[in-house]
Amino acid sequence: MGTKTVDETGVKTDLHKTDEAAEAPESAQAENAEAGTPDAAEDDATTDAEATDDADSATTENEDSTGVGQGAGAVVSAGLGLVSLTGSWVGTVASNRESVFGQLETSSSSNVQDMLERGYGDAWQATALWGGVFALIALIVGVVVLVRPAFGVPGKPQAAWIKSVSWAGVALGVIGLVLAVLKYTNVILDVPAVG
Repeated sequence: MGTKTVDETGVKTDLHKTDEAAEAPESAQAENAEAGTPDAAEDDATTDAEATDDADSATTENEDSTGVGQGAGAVVSAGLGLVSLTGSWVGTVASNRESVFGQLETSSSSNVQDMLERGYGDAWQATALWGGVFALIALIVGVVVLVRPAFGVPGKPQAAWIKSVSWAGVALGVIGLVLAVLKYTNVILDVPAVG
C-alpha cells in the first residue's frame, strides 16, 4: 500500500500508487509484446506509415503538377511546329492582304512582271514569314521544355513521352524554319519570270 502525502497545493496524493501506475504500462507493453497483441508501439508504427504515405502522395501530386506543365509545353511545341508546316489562318490572311495591296498598287499600264511580283511574290513571302514565326516559337518552346529538368529539382526524371513530343516539336520547328527561309528568299517556288 502507498503512503499518502500532501503536496504544496494541499492535494493528497498516493506516491506509491502513482509509481505503480507509471510502471504498469511498461510491464503491460512487455507482456503484450511477448503475447503478440497490438500495443501502442504498433499504433505509432501505423501512424508513421500513414504519415509517410501522405508525404509520398503529396510528392506525387507535386511531380504530376510539374509533369503537366512540361507535357502541355511539349504538345504546344509540336502543334506550333505542325502549324508552321501546314500554314495558319494568320498566314492566310496576311497573304491575301498582300495580294490585295499588290493588285491595288499595280495598274493596267504596269508590266506583267511587276504584277506577278506584287500580287504573288509579296503574298508568298508573307506566308513564309508567318510560317517562320510559328516555327521559331515551336523551336523555343520545345527547347525550353527539354532543358527545364536541368533547372528543376535534381533527381526528378522527365517522362519519356514529354521528351519525345518535345523533340518532335523541335524537329518540326527546325524544318518549318528552314522551309520558311527558303520560301522567303525565293529558293522554293519563286516568282516566275516573264521573258
